[in-house]
Amino acid sequence: MNPSVPILVVDDDDGIQAFLSVALSSEGYDVMTAPNGAVALEMVKSYHPRLIYLDMYMPVMNGWAFLIAYQKLNIEHVPIIAASANTLNPASLDGVSAFLAKPFDLDDLLDLVKKLTANDQARV
Repeated sequence: MNPSVPILVVDDDDGIQAFLSVALSSEGYDVMTAPNGAVALEMVKSYHPRLIYLDMYMPVMNGWAFLIAYQKLNIEHVPIIAASANTLNPASLDGVSAFLAKPFDLDDLLDLVKKLTANDQARV
C-alpha cells in the first residue's frame, strides 16, 4: 500500500476521473480530481499533490497551458504524467515526467505512479 501519497487527477472526462480515483485509491493513494487545468492550478496550492496525472486536451485550460502556468508557480514541482489520445508526445515539455497514449493499460499507469512516487513511499 501507499499510504497518504496525494495524487491529483486532471481530466475533463468524469468517467476517467472516477475510474482513476477508484483504481488509485484501491492502491492506497489519496486522490483528488480537477476537471481542467485552471481548477488544478488552484488545487496544487492547497492540496500539495506528490504527482499529477494530466490530460492534455481539456476545455477552459488544456494541459499545455497548465504546464506553462504550473512551472511559473513558486511551489515545489512534482512529477507529471501526461495523457492524450493524440500521438503527439508532450514528454519533452518542461515538467512532464512520463507520457501515456490513451487508451492506456491501467497496470502501466500504476507502475508509473509507483515509480514516480517511490521517494514519497520511502518517507511514509
